[in-house]
Order: sequence, then C-alpha cells, then structure tokens
Amino acid sequence: MSIAGSDSCGGAGIQADLKTFSALGVYGMSAVTAITAQNTLGVYDIMAVSPSVVRKQIEAVFDDMRPDSLKIGMLFNSDIIEEVSCSLSSYKANNIVLDPVMISTSGSQLLENNAIEAMVRKLFPIADLVTPNKYEAEYISGKKIVSTDDVLYCGRRILDLGAKAVLIKGGHFDDDIMTDYLFFSKNQAPEKFSMQRVATINSHGTGCTLSSAIAAYLAQGYSMTSAVSQAKKYLNMALRYGADIYSGKGHGPVNHFFEPQKLKIKEI
Repeated sequence: MSIAGSDSCGGAGIQADLKTFSALGVYGMSAVTAITAQNTLGVYDIMAVSPSVVRKQIEAVFDDMRPDSLKIGMLFNSDIIEEVSCSLSSYKANNIVLDPVMISTSGSQLLENNAIEAMVRKLFPIADLVTPNKYEAEYISGKKIVSTDDVLYCGRRILDLGAKAVLIKGGHFDDDIMTDYLFFSKNQAPEKFSMQRVATINSHGTGCTLSSAIAAYLAQGYSMTSAVSQAKKYLNMALRYGADIYSGKGHGPVNHFFEPQKLKIKEI
C-alpha cells in the first residue's frame, strides 16, 4: 500500500508507486494524501486531502485487505501525519518504508515547515526504514554532507531519532559511482550499495520508485538488505530504459515497465 500524494503527470507519487508494485508482481493499494498540479518542470499547486479522509482510506484497506507492506511518501502537513501515525499504530502495521519527501526533483517544497518535526516524532519510530536523499538527510540531522564521515554522522543521527533502519541515497552526490548507505545500528558500519550513475534526464520519481520497490520486495518476504539490493537493481534498469515519451525541458519519468524494451533489444 502507498500512502502518498498524487502526481498529475504520472511520474512520481501514487502513480509511480502503483506502477512499481505492478511491475514487481505485487497488488498495489493506496491512500491519497494530496493532489498536485505538476509536470516535469515543477509543482504548480497542491491541495491536501482532508486528514479524516486519509484515515478512512487507510481503514478501508486494512479492514478488508491488510497490506503486507507500506510505502509512505508525501504527507504535506502535520494533521495528515498525525492521522497516518495513529491509524498505522492502531493496526500494528509492519514493513513500513518511509520516504521523507520534502523537496521535489524540480526544487518545489512538498512538506509544510511545521510538518517535519511531526514526521520525525510520529513516524520515524514506527518506520522499518527511512529513505532520505542527501538534502533530506542534511536537514533532518542538521549536518552538511561533504564527506563519507558526514554520511556516517547523519545516518547514526537519524537512527537516534527513532528509525529502525536508514538508507541515505547517493543520487545527489557528485560521483560517477553512486553509493547508498544502509544503517541498522550506530555501532556497526553501514552496508553499501554502489552502482554506475546512469546519464539520463529521465529521473522524475526516482525516490518514489525506489522506496515503493523496497516495499514490494519486503511484501514478498525479502530481508531488508535483500529488498534494498533488489530495489536498487530495479531502479537502475528503469533509469537505463527511461521512458521515451518525454520531450520537454524538465526531468522526464523513469520506465517502470522496462522489461518489454529490454527483451526487444535482446532479440535484435
């Protein structure tokens, strides 16, 4: 199940999550938290869904088709965060992957200022994994990342805030080899996942896609480490076979259903 905002251009948010779930062979459900007017150039407007309606969406799903895992994305404000936290706690939900969405790829703010503290306080303690990018990790930890030691500090600081595990994503680091760092304990070195950077403008929705892919693999019984590893491979291929439907000026979408194109290339 995805609890997140809707992306009108289909590359991120709920739409990206449901595509990812389908591509990886699991059945996807959703609770929409906000409606955005956006394209690959930016976010032009946001309308939050009533917190009570968000709660009722979650209840409707759990009362009938209890999810095996959850991905939490854009929540927008503290009232919605409160309802999500209370609902998931009451149902004792497990396999929760929290993507602390704050800023879109195009630079638009997707979370109200007073909601960040509420997210850390209410959702970090119930999340099985928190997946900040470089800028989110810096904001949450209060530490600028300029070295590997800084990454280690940020990961351990976020663990201190209640997260059971933390994946600091390497997509915004200036390296040809992108490395993600998975933290389980302050007293252990993080696990590292490294891949060659894919040169493409079709990167809209990468964070949403990765977190929902991790949730999809957790739902199928993979360990956290294996789920992250498999999700990284899936995203890498989705980037390599980036959707060619886009011809504008922003960040185009990844290709969630790359397998047909991959098979066609093999046949040629």
